[in-house]
Amino acid sequence: MKLKRKYGFYGILFMVAVCSVFVGMFIASALRLDSVSQADTFWKEGATPSAVKVPLPGFSALAREVTPTVVNIRTTRSMGKRDIYRRFEPPPGYDEWFDDFFKKFFNNIPEQDRQQRSLGSGFIISADGYVLTNNHVISGADEIFVSLADKEEFRAVLVGTDDKTDIALIKIQADKKDFPVAVLGDSESLEIGEWVIAIGNPFGFGHTLTQGIVSAKSRVIGAGPYDNFIQTDAAINPGNSGGPLINVQGQVIGINTAIVASGQGIGFATPINMAKEILRELKDTGEVARGWLGVAIQEVSPEIARAVGLKEATGAMVTTVYKGDPADVAGIKTGDIILAINGQKVQDSRALTRMIGSLKPDSRVTMTVFRDGKTFDVTAKLQKRVDEHVAQLGKGSPQEQGVKDPLGLTVTAITPEVQREFNIPESAGVLVTEIDPAGSAARSEVQKMDIIREVDRRAVNTVDEYLAAVSARKKGQTILLLVVRGSRPLYVAVDVQ
Repeated sequence: MKLKRKYGFYGILFMVAVCSVFVGMFIASALRLDSVSQADTFWKEGATPSAVKVPLPGFSALAREVTPTVVNIRTTRSMGKRDIYRRFEPPPGYDEWFDDFFKKFFNNIPEQDRQQRSLGSGFIISADGYVLTNNHVISGADEIFVSLADKEEFRAVLVGTDDKTDIALIKIQADKKDFPVAVLGDSESLEIGEWVIAIGNPFGFGHTLTQGIVSAKSRVIGAGPYDNFIQTDAAINPGNSGGPLINVQGQVIGINTAIVASGQGIGFATPINMAKEILRELKDTGEVARGWLGVAIQEVSPEIARAVGLKEATGAMVTTVYKGDPADVAGIKTGDIILAINGQKVQDSRALTRMIGSLKPDSRVTMTVFRDGKTFDVTAKLQKRVDEHVAQLGKGSPQEQGVKDPLGLTVTAITPEVQREFNIPESAGVLVTEIDPAGSAARSEVQKMDIIREVDRRAVNTVDEYLAAVSARKKGQTILLLVVRGSRPLYVAVDVQ
């Protein structure tokens, strides 16, 4: 009897336990409780919200629409005998016998022009055949040829160039008025991470499409004063230069311009808005006239901002005001920080350069200036930027600028600054910076950046010593110069005329 009671008790206990398990499972299911506690985790798990998912696009339809507007460009340029020799000149390290053999070989070639060819890309921007490309694609060309996607080829003529932004406008020579036209977009609205495609003529293979994203904006790569490149990982190779960078709407937002030779997936395109600013001027006048303020400027670092009492590191700090130029006339002083141009904020020194360069000569600009803890406005009338004038600004004494000798060579002293700039290990001798085409040295083997160490077997260490030695020779005589080119010394004979 006791045994039956004992088993009955355990049976009831088992039934209660089983029922408790089922009740617990029901409650957990109803409340959607996790089977494992999340109390100890400090990371987020689960599916990514659908709004963040990025579907991969297909570019087939886009390629069919845009490819007909892209052209392959080939150019020819005549090369004289001297150009060919310089192109194949032996590298430093070869002895004089080999150098003499090389010269004799090329000197025995009959004097005639030979053709140097180059390849690039471009895209049609008007139905009557105007084509946008890079300046370096057609620079120095004697002939320009444009071929379409269907292999039809036309001659083209140069309309206008701007080497500061590496942009050129050419015109197809044809009676056609129905060329397919690329649509220009807005590069300012471009965002990092957007899909883009590059179309061009890499290595002469013809129309080729690559895809990638916008990696960065406003890149400065040292190509010129108005650097403001779009960086992309869409493959850009030699021959792609001048071709379009296109967004997924089929609009051109950049001109493929440069690559990093030692890197992969690093290409640069000129923003199309920069081209649109100068296209009309290129078409009408063939060149671009830019405004000039007449200051040297630098970045405003956080340390400089704190030192002068500026709330944020912004604007461009004036380090030099060139006498007689617009900034000087307007009353700008060294140490001023230019914060805005015509109400538009100046983010940094390069932004100021681009903003002034986008304005036309004789434009009146209002500059917001910070000086001695106060902010005020100054008005200036811009001049035309002239390269020759800009090149002379900030140079030192005539000897530092370079002195022209009777042979037509412009030489300069090898100062510590020149040594650092051109990586010259020794200060002995003088540096050749220019060669006058009309001078007798132009018909010799002297080249720019040669270092002249001796004149007629006598060492020269200064410009004065060099000039005295050269001037001692009379017309009809020959001067023997010992020059160092790279790391290789060689003698060069120059006739005095």
